Amino acid sequence: MQVIIHCGAHATEEDLLLKALLKNAGALSEQGTAVPGPGRYRSLLKDCLAAMKNGSAAKDAPEVLWDAILDDRQADRVILSNPHFFGSPRHALQDGRLYPEAGHRLQALQALFPYDQPEIFMALRNPATFLPAMFAKSSRSIVQNALQGGDPLQLRWSGLLAQMRDMAPGMPVTVWCYEDLPLIWGQVLRDLGGMEINAPVKGGMDLLATLMQPAGMERLRAYLAENPDLTEIHKRRVYAAFLDKFAMEDALEEELDLPGWTSVLVEEMSERYEEDLYLIQRMPGVTLIAP
Repeated sequence: MQVIIHCGAHATEEDLLLKALLKNAGALSEQGTAVPGPGRYRSLLKDCLAAMKNGSAAKDAPEVLWDAILDDRQADRVILSNPHFFGSPRHALQDGRLYPEAGHRLQALQALFPYDQPEIFMALRNPATFLPAMFAKSSRSIVQNALQGGDPLQLRWSGLLAQMRDMAPGMPVTVWCYEDLPLIWGQVLRDLGGMEINAPVKGGMDLLATLMQPAGMERLRAYLAENPDLTEIHKRRVYAAFLDKFAMEDALEEELDLPGWTSVLVEEMSERYEEDLYLIQRMPGVTLIAP
């Protein structure tokens, strides 16, 4: 069975994406893909992986786990979504490294499901906006501890992905940029679900609806209804044009309030993020969904 792990990252509309997947659960089930509710597996999977730190899983652990998750249903592909799969926000940054436990979690996942085919799906985000958004609800002490001992200019998603590939080389990884998500939302949903490129999806404009004025969304839906044969690439150009004209004033603004950060630092971090994406595009075993 294909086991699709959508592991965040944090602050990348991960909950909204899961809700959209659940809207398509019926259609996905018809093609053999299960989208169980997160209450069925998040705590259970966390406990299993934690137990494996002290030894190997019981021989019947995979069977018991799947019985609990799928409730005796059959599936060829199952989608499990948990932004905390690699750790909570307070453990997402340590010693200047993003999600340092990721590689070990993937190895534990392989050991837990030795006869299945795990794949990782994950959003990336400019560290200059990712860290402030991820720590937005954290205490100042947690933020200070996380930032201590690391240079924000050295944060690289490619470093995390290289660690994941080194420790679980047979596990494919698919990533996308949070900044591109309003334009590629439908494709991300289809790729997670293993759907055809032009398959209809419910909730295909859920993210756009959170960013755009209601009048703009109404006009966008009318335009798409009048032009039903647009290609996916053409649709993305339409989305970009409508966003440019009808985006809500504060929807695209981001708070960058972290101790000691300056506008110069943020600009340089953003430039290095773009350079990092260039490297990621060329990493073996990693697929980058781009507009």
